[in-house]
Amino acid sequence: MSATDSALTNETAAARARAVIPGGVNSPVRAFGSVGGTPLSIVSAHGATVTDVTGREYVDLVASWGPALLGHAHPRVVDAVQRAAARGLSFGASTPGETELAELVVERLAVDGARGIERLRLVSTGTEATMTAIRIARGATGRDVIIKFAGHYHGHSDGLLAESGSGVATLGLPGSAGVPAPIAGLTLVLPYNDRAAVRDAFAAHPGRIAAIIAEGAGANAGILAPEDGFNDFLVETAHREGALFILDEVLTGFRVDPAGWWGHERARGAGYVPDLLTFGKVIGGGMPLAGIGGRADFMELLAPLGPVYQAGTLSGNPLAVAAGVETLRLADAGVYAAVDAASARVASALTAALAAEGVAHTLSFAGNLFSVAFREAPVRDYDDAKDQEAWRYGPFFHAMLAHGVSLPPSVFEAWFLTAAHDDDALTRIEEALPHAARAAAAA
Repeated sequence: MSATDSALTNETAAARARAVIPGGVNSPVRAFGSVGGTPLSIVSAHGATVTDVTGREYVDLVASWGPALLGHAHPRVVDAVQRAAARGLSFGASTPGETELAELVVERLAVDGARGIERLRLVSTGTEATMTAIRIARGATGRDVIIKFAGHYHGHSDGLLAESGSGVATLGLPGSAGVPAPIAGLTLVLPYNDRAAVRDAFAAHPGRIAAIIAEGAGANAGILAPEDGFNDFLVETAHREGALFILDEVLTGFRVDPAGWWGHERARGAGYVPDLLTFGKVIGGGMPLAGIGGRADFMELLAPLGPVYQAGTLSGNPLAVAAGVETLRLADAGVYAAVDAASARVASALTAALAAEGVAHTLSFAGNLFSVAFREAPVRDYDDAKDQEAWRYGPFFHAMLAHGVSLPPSVFEAWFLTAAHDDDALTRIEEALPHAARAAAAA
């Protein structure tokens, strides 16, 4: 059976996958666990749309979970990857493209007289990036304990898979089996936007905390944006206590601003500079690529210069680098203006549709990222995100799908717009929303 077989359906594709892949998926949220029904099996994507195995096209609001900033299969990005592939798929050696991408990232993170990073190390996944950033922080400080925030997701390494939102929250699990208690015990999980909790953690663990890690804006328990001044507070507190601050921009990096969330906040008066930043998704233009960046003295603790070991056979893969370089070249002010405008239009239509049906809801924003929660009060932290009528989302989701719009299959995820969402795509979304709002109201 092939992907082009006319008899193939999403149901038969899912059954075939379950016979050889755990749960039939290679990332848990794809299984539709929180919304029910059969997951889509996608065979192609172009611009603002994806097409499933039956040939049905959907307006897409997943955008590969963020990387498709320009839209799917942008011709220039595809051409760059094809040209790179013709030269060879992987060399196990350095390439000029790696340096070019690092230069582009360093240049983008020079904002308002400050340099966000001085050095960049490329890896293949966001999990590798955050894992390495924490290893650097521990190597730099000689300390072991890490502070993270409930609902923030930093990949699936053992020490960070605790109250991470998204897939974990969707499945109703507190963490993960297979994580040794001594490793989990080195992570302090605090409520987000709670300054007193941060101060109390340092007081309770003097001289033990290596770093605070936080997403630029949390996006795995719905959007959890930092309150004004919170990241400045985190940096000031960490440095006063001899710890580092890691800003995880795997999701927000180059999506909400040309310089990511840090650039977004910097342009609005924030004064902090992270010690380390992590990147993924947009940096690879949809290919497997991620990175760790930061101050030269911290980054040069990495081998071969320093004692902190990190390596990867496929790190800086030339195809992924080519996609990343071309994506960042194309992601100019016009792209961000288009994404911002599309996001604002969809968010406005969403809240209007739900309000018309009397469905209690609130939208949370972080730049052009937003999410919906089925509750009236704002969402400030993970406990707020969980305190909603999440059961309304399944019917809402499937009504959108029935009307040709593919949403993230979890209420704990952000909605992603792209520069390819033109008036036709946005109109199709607007036409589907009233049907979904009625389904949510009737749930």
